[in-house]
Amino acid sequence: MAAITAALIKQVREDTGAGMMDVKKALTEAEGDVARAKEIIRAKGIQAAGKREGRNAKEGTIASKVIESAEGQIGYAVEVNSETDFVAKTPKFVEFADSIVDKAIAAKAASVDELLATADGEATVKETVEEAAALFGEHVKLGQFATIAGPHVEIYAHKRSVEMPPSIVAMIATDEAGAQVAHEAALQISALSAQWLTREDVPANVVESERRVATEKSLAEGKPEKIVPRIVEGRLNAFYKENVLLEQEFVKDPSKTVGDLFKKVGGKALAFARLEVGKGDEQ
Repeated sequence: MAAITAALIKQVREDTGAGMMDVKKALTEAEGDVARAKEIIRAKGIQAAGKREGRNAKEGTIASKVIESAEGQIGYAVEVNSETDFVAKTPKFVEFADSIVDKAIAAKAASVDELLATADGEATVKETVEEAAALFGEHVKLGQFATIAGPHVEIYAHKRSVEMPPSIVAMIATDEAGAQVAHEAALQISALSAQWLTREDVPANVVESERRVATEKSLAEGKPEKIVPRIVEGRLNAFYKENVLLEQEFVKDPSKTVGDLFKKVGGKALAFARLEVGKGDEQ
């Protein structure tokens, strides 16, 4: 029996496109005979998995979970993509996505790269995801990843329809008092896609860009130069109201802002995240 070396596994993987664990199993069954291992892989239909990697995977779901920690709670959310919504809504795919977020929690992953590099038995999560292509018959990949922490973490998972798994997940971390309105804030995040928590969180280069655009637009409209600065500030405030969570009008009562909700209960919003299936490449 030929020794099953890393180089041999690499060769068969490159020739077939199969995952590492499938290649190791095939080589073991074939007692190190490369040609026979390739036949085994072809017979099991595994070879096609590698060919799927170049195909777009824009459907899928967002798996999420809140766990308890010594400091409060931690929320995790991971986008798991498939090529079609037909696969995304199957119980097996939803179960697979849930298993991925569990692996993120176990590894205390802080990014999708950390999650992919995490050991998963004899393989890594990256290899587990690659090998899932054979199970589902489509290219499968991980997309967006988020984790936030605080005394309280609220998650709202939105479904496009009852038969589909969540396609949008909104998470918000608050202090204990803010937990009273955390659900309403999570609904707001899901619906209106805020980008920052406070105006102080908006990067300086973004503010300067908005200021330049507003100035040029005001001058192009023929506004008197002496009042342009005031107009620019007004337009910047409108930008904040659209993109800053605490300054957005509350969807259920536009006479209030989301910040007003927290003020009413004497609470604070600490951080938030919003993931939507298929949107990761756009951000």
